[in-house]
Amino acid sequence: MSRMSDMAQTIEELRSAAAAISDAADWLTKVFSGESRVEDAPASPPEPELTLEQVRAVLADKSRQGHTAEIRALLQRYGASKLSQIDPAHYKALLAEAEVMTGGS
Repeated sequence: MSRMSDMAQTIEELRSAAAAISDAADWLTKVFSGESRVEDAPASPPEPELTLEQVRAVLADKSRQGHTAEIRALLQRYGASKLSQIDPAHYKALLAEAEVMTGGS
């Protein structure tokens, strides 16, 4: 029985060694093949999240310019009566709509 156990262990070690050699060969092929590496391309920096305060400042400015009714209607389209009730994920779209609604002023 011991001899069969030793044989099984040897076979397993050979399979592990073969897998390691195959992985090393794949890595070497990838490194020296001259292919452009997409993962090394500089990624564009993530766009910073808008905060409640930033959105509030823009909408307050629009309101002071005489667009209060339009701002209220916009908030209602998002199902809110005040800005703090709007999901922060919608801030970017909300500001874009406010710009279009008020003519970019």
